[in-house]
Amino acid sequence: MRRFSAPLLLGLLGIQQAGVALAQTPAAPKIFSCTAPDGRRLTSDRPIPECLTREQRMLRKDGSTQGVLPPAMSPEERAAAEVRAREQAAAEAARRDAARHDRNLLSRFPTKARHDAARRSALDDIVGATEASEQRLRDLAKERKTLDDEAEFYKGKLLPPKLKQALDANQAAAEAQKLFISQQADERARVNGRFEVELARLKKLWAGAPPGSLGPPPSGKEEAPASAVAPVSPRASSAATR
Repeated sequence: MRRFSAPLLLGLLGIQQAGVALAQTPAAPKIFSCTAPDGRRLTSDRPIPECLTREQRMLRKDGSTQGVLPPAMSPEERAAAEVRAREQAAAEAARRDAARHDRNLLSRFPTKARHDAARRSALDDIVGATEASEQRLRDLAKERKTLDDEAEFYKGKLLPPKLKQALDANQAAAEAQKLFISQQADERARVNGRFEVELARLKKLWAGAPPGSLGPPPSGKEEAPASAVAPVSPRASSAATR
């Protein structure tokens, strides 16, 4: 075991105790300094109330600047700052939503061919329903001609109730089909409009635009029904004539 002389041991012990004491010494207090509105130079060991609306320097013990305490905001300034913070947070959230939307769009439609195929698929049902309704309208026109020919026998007389009911039902069914065809035309325009909006955005993304850099995604209004009136199916209008 290594031995030390008594003076050396005492010296080592003193250095150790001094180090512990230095580590436990609290940080030197800050000195706040500012020029008051009336021109006075003020200093304090805490923020100076007379200078809350002014910049206050935080000084070290040797007088050098350690930092700067910015002026306190007025209620109006604080309210404006809160509005700006909310707007910035909302803008950042919108940017993240747009980036997520664009990434999903690219995942679904990596190529124009995939987007075109999706458009055709979305329009197939509309085209099929329109064609069925147009065929039903032609059938109703033939039925109407037969009913009108029968009604000629009763010209100037009251129509039999059964014949009048058939004529009224035929007219109601034809009007329903015309309304349905009109609604399908609106629906086709809506679907095409939605795909056109998507395609314009996709072209920029395919060209290398970063997701989220193209502004907010479509609001979704394109996807709302073009008419608030519920479509009338050819089958339902057919049942009306029975």
